[in-house]
Amino acid sequence: MVTVGERTVQVGGARQRTILALLLLSPGRIVPVDTLVDVVWNGRPPATARTQVAIVIAALRKAIKSEGIAEEVIATAHPGYLLRPDGHVLDTVTFSGLVGEAEEAVRARRPADAARCYSEALALWRGPALAGVTGQLVEDEAARWEEVRINAYEAMTGVQLELGRHQLLLPELAAAVREHPLRERTRYHLILAQYRSGRRAEAMESFREARRQFIDELGMDPGPELQELHDAILRDDPSLAFEPPAGPVDGGEGADALAARGRVVPSELPPDVPGFAGRGVELAALDTLADGQGEGGRASTVGLITGVAGVGKTGLAVRWAHRVTEQYPDGRLFADLRGYDEHHAPTTAGDILSRFLRSLGVDSDDVPNGLEDRIALYRSVLAERRVLIVLDNVRTFAQIRPLLPGSGGSTVLVTSREQLEQLVTWPQRGRVHLGVLPEADSVELLGRIVGEARIQAAPEDSARLAELCDRLPLALRIAAARLASKPHWTVRHLVTRLSDGRRRLDELSQGESQVRASFELSYRYLHKDAARLYRLLGLLGVPDFTTWVGAALLDGDVMDAERLIEHLVDAQFLEVVGVDATGQLRYRFQNLMRLYAEELARGEESEEDRLAACERVFRSCLTIAEQAFRREKGGDYGTVRGGEPRRDVDSVLVEELLAAPLEWFEAERLSLVAVVEQAAELGMDDLAWDLVMSMEVLFESRNYLEDWRRCSEYALEVARDAGNLRGWAAMEQQLGVVELRHRRLAESTARQERALGLYTEAGDPRGRALVLNNLAFIDRIRGDYDLGMSRLREALAVFRAQDDRTTQAYALQFMAQIALEQGRPEMAVELSMDSLRVCEGIKGGGRTLALATHRLASAYLALGRLGAAEENFSRVVDIVREKSDLLGLAYSLLGLAETRLKAGAADAAERTFAEALEVAHRTRSPMVEGQIQLALGEACRQSGRLEAAGTHAAAALAMFRGIGSPPWEAKATAALRRLDEEGAAAGGAGGASVTGQ
Repeated sequence: MVTVGERTVQVGGARQRTILALLLLSPGRIVPVDTLVDVVWNGRPPATARTQVAIVIAALRKAIKSEGIAEEVIATAHPGYLLRPDGHVLDTVTFSGLVGEAEEAVRARRPADAARCYSEALALWRGPALAGVTGQLVEDEAARWEEVRINAYEAMTGVQLELGRHQLLLPELAAAVREHPLRERTRYHLILAQYRSGRRAEAMESFREARRQFIDELGMDPGPELQELHDAILRDDPSLAFEPPAGPVDGGEGADALAARGRVVPSELPPDVPGFAGRGVELAALDTLADGQGEGGRASTVGLITGVAGVGKTGLAVRWAHRVTEQYPDGRLFADLRGYDEHHAPTTAGDILSRFLRSLGVDSDDVPNGLEDRIALYRSVLAERRVLIVLDNVRTFAQIRPLLPGSGGSTVLVTSREQLEQLVTWPQRGRVHLGVLPEADSVELLGRIVGEARIQAAPEDSARLAELCDRLPLALRIAAARLASKPHWTVRHLVTRLSDGRRRLDELSQGESQVRASFELSYRYLHKDAARLYRLLGLLGVPDFTTWVGAALLDGDVMDAERLIEHLVDAQFLEVVGVDATGQLRYRFQNLMRLYAEELARGEESEEDRLAACERVFRSCLTIAEQAFRREKGGDYGTVRGGEPRRDVDSVLVEELLAAPLEWFEAERLSLVAVVEQAAELGMDDLAWDLVMSMEVLFESRNYLEDWRRCSEYALEVARDAGNLRGWAAMEQQLGVVELRHRRLAESTARQERALGLYTEAGDPRGRALVLNNLAFIDRIRGDYDLGMSRLREALAVFRAQDDRTTQAYALQFMAQIALEQGRPEMAVELSMDSLRVCEGIKGGGRTLALATHRLASAYLALGRLGAAEENFSRVVDIVREKSDLLGLAYSLLGLAETRLKAGAADAAERTFAEALEVAHRTRSPMVEGQIQLALGEACRQSGRLEAAGTHAAAALAMFRGIGSPPWEAKATAALRRLDEEGAAAGGAGGASVTGQ
């Protein structure tokens, strides 16, 4: 920048700035035209380059003269130009002069004069040298001047420290270290200033931070001066204390000197955590430590904060400690015990006691040598004081036992990744386990670091970012820092980068704070068996799991697996979800922990071992799921099986898990879906489709249609790619049933017919027969009863030939249903009785029994045998309600309500209809809901509520039209027509339609 008085000379264009900069860098010396050309055009000048340089020089002269400068500032001198410095002020010359004066003052031991000159010199800087000017020569000179500036700054801070201005220097030194983290001299001055200001803990942390950065970025330790300063601080070397210079010192520096000589109450807490968010409940729990002293406030209290690496234990401890500082007037002590430090051995109790005693005023010469003597003196000193003692990163109780006060009003707050069962906290609420942050607090933390406006502008992306970080404070801070340092990134951009699970740990392990490194420090202390189980668990894509999964991974015993899993829980690698419906404890990973486990498994386990471990789990799932299916359905009714070998699972465990088979399926539903997906991805085609066939009983009874579709599609794709005809056919069949549940009849028919062709090609008569059953169901909906009966007879012959009693019973009850809808109730009774007789020989065939009983009850209702109908419908309701079969419950309640209506029990019937409709809503089956709406319309008609009847009948018609069921459309249309006729008759010739048809 060029100024004349208070006015700025306008220098326009990059070339003018570059040429002026080159002249200013060599005042009074000739700068050749060739040099100017080479720098301006980076060695590739045009033919007119020398002419263009002359034009630029003329423009610069004109700009300077326009501000009233008559003499020629830029002169032509062969072979180029020079800038005349006489009569003008150049900041570079002034700066160099002031620095020279400062250096002379230092040599003459005049620190105050040196400090003044350095300050004046540095005040000339208004930003980076030659900012906005390009060219290699200019950039090299800019870098040189920046080095000169930093050297001057470091010299100035050295002089200021001599003057005792350490407290005043702290903010700017901290900023300088952030800007130049690898400048050892600046680091040295910051650490010394912190120590002299009574911030010993901060000084030690600054050294540790420097060491980490030097190792990470340079691959070496800090230099000997920093190392010697660190060692001197550990010794509390008297040479580090401030010694005021002889004679009077101007500027008021003597205040620090006096403070250094007086007794200082120790205040060793690290700085409070910036951007702290949430943890209100936990802070309130810790408040009981300060409020929990006994009579006279003389009882010591002990608190413990536990949690996974990166969850914010230290941050919470420091935040709370700063919050209650005034309640501990005798001091605040802090020690990092380095329980998980990979670069240093854990800090010993003897070292910490020595430091604490000196901080509490004990002279170094009076600190005992023996550990027991130090403990005794430490407890004696604390007995009459109220001190807060924060012990961070503790790994074992033995580390801190000597540091606990014997009596008095002090408080000890411990942070650890372990549960430290031997540590008795008092009050009880002082034991705080930190989980991840709630979503709102996670987003708030992001906003405090990134900026609230930026986060609030993308609420959905911000919430997703928090989830990808597991709502773990360490990960959230790393992600937020990346956004804050890259203002051109959107929140969505970072979300996209983190969405790739394979790269997420890399994205969150950059710079000084690293998620991966924090996990590694805990992992290295795991027992080898627990570490292996942790790795193998990371291979599974399941959301949660029970102990038998761990046993399968290790190919071992469930009790041993439980012991290792609980060890992982105690070490904060896993968390407990709760007890499931089968009475099993369920465990899960946080996502980042799972990604780290998977990363370790891929690095430490062979591909063969990884695949074998997954296979053991998947085949165990298949074994238990197949047993659950058989117990629920009374056999392999309605299914085909693949040839995948089953894994032996302890029979006692199977009995425990499958006391209620559907409840086991419910507890494992999401995990089983994940297993199907993962097995398909690994190319295990037989296992994938076979497992889906066993899960059908869950999907069907609980109406999990999306899970059903998703699993079937994964298994179909892998079976088709493998040329597995039976598996392909089975999954086409399953997807056809899903389409049928949605009442998409055309799509369902197409799927079933493809399955029929594939089973035929594979030579599987049983598979064909099962598909014929499904096609008969579609025929029935469409009203093609004869074709449906024909298909069922063909299927029944196959089932009888195979002595499959369960499937025979199903086919017979289905034929009874068609006979009923054909208006042949006597045949329906006969077929239903045949089905029930077959059911008698089926162990555990509750669902088949319910279907056959339902058909018999419906036939009795059609025949007017209302007592027998109600008895049988009630029996069905009990069976399906116990099994949580929502679809079966909706149909059986409908039958029971119709029976009660026909028997004249209108109130009871209406209550039953209402319950049936509520259940039907939950099934999302338009067929059953339409039938209930139609029956409700009839109930309203019989009670004279024609308008309500019309509403129900119209709703039923819309549902039947939506699924394409002509017979039921006809019934609903007839009901509406009758309502219109009755409405017209009731209102006379001018009566309006009650249905609006």
